[in-house]
Amino acid sequence: MYETKTLLEKTKLFVVIMLPILITQIGMYAMNFFDTIMSGKSGPDELAGVAIGSNIWLPVFTGLNGILMAISPIVAQLKGAKKDDEISYSVKQGIFLAISLAVIIGGVGYLLLGPILSLLDITPEVSHVAKYYLITLGIGIVPLFIFNILRSFVDALGQTKLSMVVILMTLPINILFNYMFIFGRWGAPELGGIGAGLASALTYWVSLIIIIIVVYKLRPLRNYKIFHSWMSPDLKEWWAQLKIGIPIGFAIFFETSIFAAVTFFMTAYDTNTIAAHQAAINFASFLYMVPLSIAFTLTIAVGFEIGGKRYKEAKTYSYLGITLAVTMSIGAGLILFIFDDAIARLYSTDEQVIELTKNFIIYAIFFQLSDGFGAPLQGILRGYKDVNITFVMAFVSYWGIGLPSGYLLANFTDLGPYGYWLSLTIGLTAGAITLFFRMFYLQKKNIGTI
Repeated sequence: MYETKTLLEKTKLFVVIMLPILITQIGMYAMNFFDTIMSGKSGPDELAGVAIGSNIWLPVFTGLNGILMAISPIVAQLKGAKKDDEISYSVKQGIFLAISLAVIIGGVGYLLLGPILSLLDITPEVSHVAKYYLITLGIGIVPLFIFNILRSFVDALGQTKLSMVVILMTLPINILFNYMFIFGRWGAPELGGIGAGLASALTYWVSLIIIIIVVYKLRPLRNYKIFHSWMSPDLKEWWAQLKIGIPIGFAIFFETSIFAAVTFFMTAYDTNTIAAHQAAINFASFLYMVPLSIAFTLTIAVGFEIGGKRYKEAKTYSYLGITLAVTMSIGAGLILFIFDDAIARLYSTDEQVIELTKNFIIYAIFFQLSDGFGAPLQGILRGYKDVNITFVMAFVSYWGIGLPSGYLLANFTDLGPYGYWLSLTIGLTAGAITLFFRMFYLQKKNIGTI
């Protein structure tokens, strides 16, 4: 990351940083994507089980990963302020924090998993797949959290191509493990959907080993000496990171958990509806990697400029990112509309599941547009380290407006399960509007101080 003067220079730098992040995000999500597709080939029960398991795990993971994402604006602002000597210490303490959070969530998850699944109206077969999918996935929690700290450090320095290379190396390994453990190939046990959890966990360990080698060996990363001169955990530094990370984590949790809540409400319907819902949400989420990658890029770019007190430059990056994200989301909506049948057939050969999936995809088009506007705004505000009000706005928008409207639409209109999908658009739109006004306020406040 470096200073730029003109809009053209900013656009070029933004794209150079963003494209590797996009490929990285697609690669990371592709692991879940292939888990879902390959599990679906084992039958509707396997697909529904992985759907339930994924929708329990993903909000928890994304929320906790949001806490760890505090390292990204911290490193970006330190780099922008030319305080490179302080970066290594923050990253090391972030690793300690990541390990602690992983151990805690693993223990809590083990105790609560059974009671949570017992609350759902699902068949014993689906419950069995969901339970052991999550248990096997838990083997990889610690390496996954450490990996995300190191990846955030690498990306915040603008070295996004290195993260991309790591993910591109591990994706085929994940597919290979899936093939082995889902279908029982090459001497491995045939575990169905449960095998997808084990495959992901093993892939997380491989990813961690690779990124440790990258950070230790390659310039300019090795100049920061992340794995040299380890110190004791510093609770004061942990708290400094948590003050930024906890609101980020909760804001992300409130957004992602509304999708999980919708899936849980879907358990009131038959297995085919659950499977179709999961197929449609899986592909729509895959397309969401574009605005999400733009949001991560905005955190780096805006954080760098704010660290150097270049507020007008931060504003320019903000509107550049929003424009790009909205344009790309319109394109994503067109893809969903034109290729709905082909997308549905990726996930199932059951004609009823295919038709239901196509119906859900129509609703996905609309919340793609809301995400395209809201996601970059979150990235911008993280770059400002403005996180407390953002998380309150997220709670009100998603859980105060979105989910209640979904319950009403699903149960008191003829929309049925599609009412929950319409509520996703309502919640995401409400969140995007409030975040935009918060960004506008901060820009006016900071530029006015120049």
